[in-house]
Formats: sequence, C-alpha cells, structure tokens
Amino acid sequence: MEKKTVVFALTSSVGLANEIVSQLGIPLGQCDVKHFSDGEIMVELGESVRGKNVYIVQSTCAPVSSNIMEVLIAIDACKRASAAHISVVMPYFGYARQDRKAKARQPITSKLIADLLETAGANRVITMELHATQIQGFFDIPADDISAIPIIGKYFKDLNLKDVVVVSPDHGGTTRARKLAEILHAPLAIIDKRRPKPNVAEAMNIIGDVDGKVAIMVDDIVDTAGTLTAGIKMLYDKGATAVYASCVHGVLSGPAIERLKAAKLAGFICTNTIENNEKAAQYPEMKVLSVGPVLGEVIKAMEENRAVSDIVARYAE
Repeated sequence: MEKKTVVFALTSSVGLANEIVSQLGIPLGQCDVKHFSDGEIMVELGESVRGKNVYIVQSTCAPVSSNIMEVLIAIDACKRASAAHISVVMPYFGYARQDRKAKARQPITSKLIADLLETAGANRVITMELHATQIQGFFDIPADDISAIPIIGKYFKDLNLKDVVVVSPDHGGTTRARKLAEILHAPLAIIDKRRPKPNVAEAMNIIGDVDGKVAIMVDDIVDTAGTLTAGIKMLYDKGATAVYASCVHGVLSGPAIERLKAAKLAGFICTNTIENNEKAAQYPEMKVLSVGPVLGEVIKAMEENRAVSDIVARYAE
C-alpha cells in the first residue's frame, strides 16, 4: 500500500489525517498550504503522486469557503501531477444543510459543491453522516457516506446506562436516532419542533415516553446548540432523570459552548470530524470520539478492493 497510496492533510484535519495514516501504517504525505495576504491559496505537493492513489483529508468546517478552496486547489495540483486516482475524504461536508429549495429563488448549495469537486478532478468522495443521504445522488462519481452512529453507540453501550430512551431532536433525524436505539436496544422518542428561521428552533411536543428515563439525544450536527438546548429543557420538564446529548459533527459556533454548559447535561458526545480540541478543553463534559480508525479501515478496504459496508458495524460491537 505504501508504494501506491498517498494521504494528504489540509489545514482543517491534520490531527484526523495523522490518525488515518497511523491506522494504514504509512507516513503522511508532504504538502504545503499557503494563504497569501490577499486571501489567495496555494497548495504545493512535497512529493511525487504520479500513478498513485491520492486521498485528500479535509473537513469543510469554518472557515468553510477557505477550506473548500483548499480542497479544490489540492485536487487540481494532484491532477496536474498525474495522480492515478483522487479521493476526497471530507468527514464534515460543508453546505450539506442547503440540500433543497426551501423557498423560491434559493440555491441548492450542496449540489454546487458536488459539481465543484467533480469539475476540479475528484474521482471519489468519502463523507461521514451527511445531513441528507440524497446528497450522494448529487455526485456523478462514487460517493461513500460512512455512518458514525455505531461509534457513538459503542460509547453509550460501554456506559451501561439503565432505562434509556433515544431521542431524535426532530422528525428528520428519526432514521439516525432509530439506528442508535437499535444498537442500545432502547425505545425511541421524537421531539416535534418547528424552525421559524435558520439557527432558531422551537420545541413543541415530545412523541414517546421519557418520564423516569435517561434520555440520549442524537443529531448529525450541533451548530449554535439552540435546537439542542430547547430539546434538553423539554426532556427535563417531561420527567427525564438525566440527559446526554450526542452528535457526529460538533460545529459549535457562536454561543454553543455556553449554552451546553448551562443545559445541565450529563454528558456531551461528538466526534473529531471537526477538530474541537480547544472547545473540549473549555467544556469538561464534552467527550470527543475518533473516527480516524474507521476512515483508515475504509481507505484500506478501498485500496484492497474489498467491500466497506461491514466495517462501520464492527465498531459498535
């Protein structure tokens, strides 16, 4: 594998990329990312990629547009350096929440990002827990979306909690919450909410029984934590004895950390699809689970032409 595979890390996912190459048993590829004073970006490869399979690791979290441009420029550099195959490993796929026209004259930005990656020269995209699974269909190249729910499920299984109920923060996340409920052999509850405008959510009611139970909320993204904290309050009001919150992508922008601290959570669990070491240091109840081993196994399976479908499930055992 070492002779034909190269993994490059761009600025947002250096720690995760190092975990991936450690799993693969290969060194991290050498590349230099420069940001000039006017905002332009240069990605310069420090080693040959001619005839090799290249994996570019970059989550497109904040600063979103800058991180996306780094990926596009890195793809172009690899293509012009005669790479055999270029895969973009984008654990957090930015703009995924803009997956449809919610109102007239709105863009579908996740489709635009898919088109940009393809046009730049990507041959495959690997994501984790897309906000909407139909985004895979926006690509005309292979797009593998890897679930992180089994990793979160294993964490909660190891806690040996009693009288657990898994809670979806809205109707759209029901499928994701059901996966976690199946892993934990727990019932499911759903918070009925409405969203009057972006980053603002109002919890209306709970479908299911949470009285006297330990509630585990699960979502794909926690951004400002407004939706989450509104749901937490309702769960306590309805009789939950303790509330844990979990997500795959801890965007945690604006007042998120302060809101989480004030929410009286028993614990907050996310993954390192977005690197949040500084925020975790500010919030001791925050536990960050690594997706590096899973992504390393996925890349290894792809390089050996093996199926990837069973890999993630093993991490729930």
